[in-house]
Amino acid sequence: MNLENKTLLITGIDDFIGLRAAELAIAQGMKVRGLQSSSDRNIPQNTEVIFGNITDPKIAQKACQGVDIVLHTAQLTQEAGPIKEFREINVNGTINMAKAAKSAGVKTFVHLSSVMVHGFDYPNNVTETGPLSSDNNPYCQTKIEAEAELLPLNSPPDFGIIVIRAGDVYGPGCIPWIVRPLLMMRQKLFAYANDGKGIINHLYIDNLIDAIFLSIQKEAYGEVFNITDGQETSWKEYFMRLAATEGLQAPMSIPKDEIKLFLKIRSQGQKLFRKKADILPESVDFMTRPYAYSIAKAQTVLDYKPRIDLEEGLRRTHEWVQKTDIQKLAK
Repeated sequence: MNLENKTLLITGIDDFIGLRAAELAIAQGMKVRGLQSSSDRNIPQNTEVIFGNITDPKIAQKACQGVDIVLHTAQLTQEAGPIKEFREINVNGTINMAKAAKSAGVKTFVHLSSVMVHGFDYPNNVTETGPLSSDNNPYCQTKIEAEAELLPLNSPPDFGIIVIRAGDVYGPGCIPWIVRPLLMMRQKLFAYANDGKGIINHLYIDNLIDAIFLSIQKEAYGEVFNITDGQETSWKEYFMRLAATEGLQAPMSIPKDEIKLFLKIRSQGQKLFRKKADILPESVDFMTRPYAYSIAKAQTVLDYKPRIDLEEGLRRTHEWVQKTDIQKLAK
């Protein structure tokens, strides 16, 4: 499929991934429409915006009219919480958008899933056909459920579904892998767990968007792809390099259980002052995963070649941090 002059609907266009997808789509000559739930973020010029919730059938139908491609990025990405809230957005919202897209004659529906469908303890270089596990986490569980309900709707050539399981997406605007760690490093409160063993499957935002566009161009309908930068970087190396990039003191290592206890006490204290917890204890589980995910399928089927390595990605992110009040983004 030629992307030029195609109309692309991006759900969650006001979030980190949706915003960058819009910018790069416009640069490729696409017409962009966005669906977002609030009006407090700046959206790229020449973008049509519809306000509403992905769980609202009428809003979904309105948003999908006259659209060629839907990129569904809207999701609830907290580390923990009531599964009912996760299910409403990550499962019901996803299926609502997909059914509306199919009814409106949309050709392609790309669902942004996550490698977290494999849980926290998975085989090294796990592939797309590897075991799925929620490990009792509501985010992991509802991403698994969304894929299971979505893929049966795939019916090309009329309506094609593509699932992108993204790794740990970072870059300008990223909260979990850039903003939160840096803010805690500035307060000398950040530590990595268990000597930083294991692998962060980092994915620079532009590499993710490249993979998404490749999957659309190649009409990889009914397929699921793991997408990362393809580099095996330890958690220790990542956080040490992040600190060094910003001229901050190198973080230390603390046993995982001690970090979780500290974050539990911290979050309880924040609740007492009626503040939202900035980092939940469950976040440590996400930052201690042991192995890499295989991207061999994306490399073979999509000819996916990550353009931006960690050094360049952190350099670009540093430029953004220098001109941004990241404290405001964390609220």
